[in-house]
Amino acid sequence: MPRYKLIVEYDGAPFCGWQTQADQITVQGVLTAAVAALSGAMTLVQGAGRTDAGVHGRGQVAHIDLARDWQTDTIRDGLNAHLRPHPVAVLSAERVGDDFNARMSAVKRHYMYRIINRRPDLTFDLKYAWRVARPLDAVAMHDAAQRLTGKHDFTTFRSTECQAKSPEKTLDTLDVTRDGVDVIVTTSARSFLHNQVRSMVGSLVMVGSGAWSADDLSRALDARDRAACGQVAPPDGLYLMKVDYP
Repeated sequence: MPRYKLIVEYDGAPFCGWQTQADQITVQGVLTAAVAALSGAMTLVQGAGRTDAGVHGRGQVAHIDLARDWQTDTIRDGLNAHLRPHPVAVLSAERVGDDFNARMSAVKRHYMYRIINRRPDLTFDLKYAWRVARPLDAVAMHDAAQRLTGKHDFTTFRSTECQAKSPEKTLDTLDVTRDGVDVIVTTSARSFLHNQVRSMVGSLVMVGSGAWSADDLSRALDARDRAACGQVAPPDGLYLMKVDYP
């Protein structure tokens, strides 16, 4: 069966996450329904990452197997027609080999977290960023973030419901920059634990607000204890930006 790689963009606000759930609207669910409407066959859409409820996708990657060859533009346009009015768009479709797997073949995932650092409430950016009213020192956040890069036991920054076999991950990058009121956290790794990015961002905000020092962040990491984690950032500001493959 021909296999196709899809690049998918979605607004996560109205969805109960990526993964199909009974009686819940999910990104994977509406994509699978769109594939069935286009091809006439029920084919599970397999994604590179299972984003949580409210988390957005700018460059999610998925793959599907179809019973016959299709023009890639037809797949893209046909799926988008069946996805309306859901806020999900297939940006591209590409024929790939049978050995390609959106999840297992990925070598790096890139996430971005957007904080808006201002006292007034959000209007246009409501559900698409985390408003933090108290002033944040983005330089202090970035410097502290370097304590988390490299290979570590990230138990502290891992959801208690995480199903990963090991809490050890290698964090390639974790950077914090400011552009006006926007404080942007970007991070890359081969894979992440459940809630790892939101947990790290929440703890970095504690550093930026002066509640924690960089040493406090290191102690939280070394504790290997979920109870040592700072606040967990809400899902609103988190975006899966890109997935790399060999």
